[in-house]
Formats: sequence, structure tokens, C-alpha cells
Amino acid sequence: MVDALIVPKGQLDILSKREIEVLQTSSNNLYRTLFRNCALAVLSTGADSDDGHELLAAHADFEIEVMSSVRGVKLKVSNAPANAFVGGEIISGIRSHLFSVLRDIVFLQDQVEIWQQRGESITDMVFKTLRHARALKARRRPNLVVCWGGHSINKVEYDYSKEVGYRLGLRELNICTGCGIGAMKGPMKGAAIAHAKQRIDNARYIGITEPGIIASEAPNAVVNELIIMPDIEKRLEAFIRLGHGIVVFPGGAGTAEEILYILGVLLNEKNKNIRVPLIFTGPEESKTYFEQMDEFIGKTIGDEARKLYKIIVNDPIGVAQAMHKDMRKVYKNRRKLDDAFFYNWSLTIEEQFQQAFEPTHENMANLNLNKNQSPAALAADLRRAFSGIVAGNVKPNGIEAIQKHGPYQLDGDNEIMNALDALLASFVEQRRMKLSGEYTPCYTLKS
Repeated sequence: MVDALIVPKGQLDILSKREIEVLQTSSNNLYRTLFRNCALAVLSTGADSDDGHELLAAHADFEIEVMSSVRGVKLKVSNAPANAFVGGEIISGIRSHLFSVLRDIVFLQDQVEIWQQRGESITDMVFKTLRHARALKARRRPNLVVCWGGHSINKVEYDYSKEVGYRLGLRELNICTGCGIGAMKGPMKGAAIAHAKQRIDNARYIGITEPGIIASEAPNAVVNELIIMPDIEKRLEAFIRLGHGIVVFPGGAGTAEEILYILGVLLNEKNKNIRVPLIFTGPEESKTYFEQMDEFIGKTIGDEARKLYKIIVNDPIGVAQAMHKDMRKVYKNRRKLDDAFFYNWSLTIEEQFQQAFEPTHENMANLNLNKNQSPAALAADLRRAFSGIVAGNVKPNGIEAIQKHGPYQLDGDNEIMNALDALLASFVEQRRMKLSGEYTPCYTLKS
């Protein structure tokens, strides 16, 4: 364990005395625990466990304090994980991530509360959060590929995701992921090699996370822009507003949640003329995974949703070529719509995809998993169901709730529940639900 005093470099290094006072007050009161836990996750980058509850328990004596001086703000850490330091000095990338946590968890919170009081839209709040993080780059053609996929994947799938990232990087495309390991790290690592070959010195590896899941998806070492959105819904909106195309690798419940989110949004009639390239891909060994996912989508939200994506198996070059070609179409589409390249304002995202969902046992049991609604509305509640399963699998609060009250209860139409049961069973069989330890389901299905 290490005790250290850490100064910022590149962000939050020029603050007024009033701003420092706000940071100190907030970090010592309402947001203290949240800030501490997210900071611990960042300092634990490289840990093999995906159990946030386990991480917090293993470092119960970790402390962090915001300090002020005439030169600005500093962070004092006590009993910090040693892997974040070399020769007593914090690793530069981890330092950057640590101050991103301070920026997004503490510094931005007062501003978020002001936005809410003013009644600003969630889309505007997402925009301002990304702008505050300096993630919005004006006057750049579309080139940011969002990569989704599981943290619990096998080596063949990881190597494939890295190869896809490499091929995307050779075409000078940047990468945005959920910032964690597995299919979130692979594309970034592959792209980093390709960008080095292309002598690109301003490559972007953006990691977008949220407080409840950061402990299980601590930023991987390649991430050079870390953004912590207030909740999962704003995180998902940030992905599709900021990115220009989406590649989905094999994953578990979290990946299913992301797929249902984007499909639910694109099923909206108002979005039919907006170009959002969506490709599902994996190695030959993962072909069955995508067949199962495609079948699940067809049996639940319908065949119209299946028209919104391509499935490309075992062809990294084909994926990169298709996405590179689609970037030109996105460029023309944004020009036609008179929309910004750095933020997709044209997309209509309904409230059911924006409002934060708290996966309590009561809320999970009350989800409408029936076909007596539009496909988009069903996608929204199926998305919430998978969000709850993610919480029960890896989030500290979710794990504690399951330990106290037992598994979540999900109920709905026979056809939907059977499809859900088959998909979740395949995730368990393929060990996609959890990286460390044996998996015990946090849900039961009724029909």
C-alpha cells in the first residue's frame, strides 16, 4: 500500500479559490463515498477481479482527501494500491484518470444540480458533461467508432477484438469503449499499434463509464480520455451522441443492454433517416453467440430491428472496410441534416431511454416484458432488465441487494421469457456473466 500526495497535470490544475473550496466541501460531504470508491477503482487499474464489492472490501482502509494550496488542488491518498505507482510516483495515465474522477464526480455535481433545477433536457446535460470533459472536437470529420462487448471474454475473442481495432486504426479511426478490460481493451490496444504505424500523435481512446459500474470496469491502461457520466442511461446516450458508428463484439448482459438500447432508439420512426452504422462481429468461434442474439431480437422486438445491423463473422478487415465506408455516409448524412459532427443532435431519444432506472427488486418485478406495447417500448424494458442483471452481477449495491433479498424476479409473456431464458442460459454456459469466481444467477424468470 502507498501513501502519496498527487498534483494534477493537464486538468483541474488552474482553479480559483472558490472552485477549490467547492471541491473540498463536496468531496468531504455528499459525494465523499462515491468519490472514494471511484478513485479506488481507478487506482486499481489492472486488477483481475470484476467484483466491485470484493474490491471495496479488499481496500477498506483506503482514504483520499482533497487538499488546497496557493498553487491549486492536490489529492492525498492513504493505503492506495501499489500497482498505481512506479518508484513512488503515480503512473501518468492513472493520475489523469484520478483527476477525471474528481472532475466528473465532485467538481461537476453542483453544475448538474443547477441544470436540473433549470429544467434542462437530459440531452443538453449529456452535451455539457462531454463538453466539460473536452470530449467534443469541432471541425473534425466523423472518425469515432464505439466498440461494445463483454469484459468476460475468452482469449480468441479478445485477440479478434484487438485485430479489428488494429484494422480500424490503420484507417485512422479512433476508438471509444466502456473503458474496461476484454472487448473494451482489445480494440484500443489494436488501434494503438496501428496509430503508431500511421504516425498519428493525437489518437483518441475514450472510455465512458458511470459510478455504479466503474469498480468492475476500471479504466484499462490505453484509455487517454476518461469520462464518468452520472448514470447508465446518460452513459449510453453519450456513446451514441458522441460516436459515429458502433461495433459490437460478444459479451454478456451488459452488451445485451447496449444492443437493446441502440435498437430501441433506432426503431423510433423519427430516426429512420439518421445514419448510425451498427455491426456485430466476432471470430468463427463466436458465430453461435450472434445467431442466438439475432434470434432473441427477432422473437422479442421483431424483424424490423434485425434490419438495423450487419453481422460480420471472422473478418476484421471486412469490418474495418465497412465502417470506414460508412464514415463517409455519416459525413454526408450529418451535412444533409445540418447536424454537428461532434454530437448527434438529430437523434430522437425518448424519455423511457433517458430516465435513470434503479434496479430494486420492486422495479425489476414491475417491468413490462409483454408484447402489448410497441417494439421500442419493449426494448426499453428489456434493456432495464439486463441493466438490473448487470447490477446484481458486479455492482456493489446490486450484489448487496441480492444477498439481502434474494434474486430478482422477472415475469412476462411466455415467448419473451423463453427467449430471455435461452439467451441468459447461453451467457452462463459460455461464462459471459462474470470474470472471477463461479457464477450464481441473480435472477429468476417466471411466465
